[in-house]
Amino acid sequence: MRILGLDYGAKTMGVAVSDPTGLIAQGIETIRREDENKLRRTLARVCELAEEYQAEAIVLGYPKHMNNTVGERAEKSEALKSKLEARTGLPVILWDERLTTAAADQILMESGVRREKRKEYVDKIAAVLILQGYLDYRHMKEDGTKEEV
Repeated sequence: MRILGLDYGAKTMGVAVSDPTGLIAQGIETIRREDENKLRRTLARVCELAEEYQAEAIVLGYPKHMNNTVGERAEKSEALKSKLEARTGLPVILWDERLTTAAADQILMESGVRREKRKEYVDKIAAVLILQGYLDYRHMKEDGTKEEV
């Protein structure tokens, strides 16, 4: 079962996909938009990727505030969730993405990627971190090694 992972930002969307076993996430691309409110092409591309990878679900980053409240970005993610479900027919799981972009930037910095090149990869890496977090949680839950959150 393959799952897509999405890191939804103002002008970009990082995309990751799981391996067929649902254990490992890998980045596949960053979708760029000229305008934050123009999602038609972005949604079309996500649909193409979901079909290409035969995804059975989508995990969408949910950017809650550090105090666990929902702000404007999280509300936009909720709206995108509805659009993705309607457009793809797939279930969309909102997954807490707090600090994933900072973690992705740190990974790139530690890997020696130059500052000007980091922007090119950070969203894709953040999507990997979001999806991998969900996959790990699901795997632990199936094994019975973690109580439900």
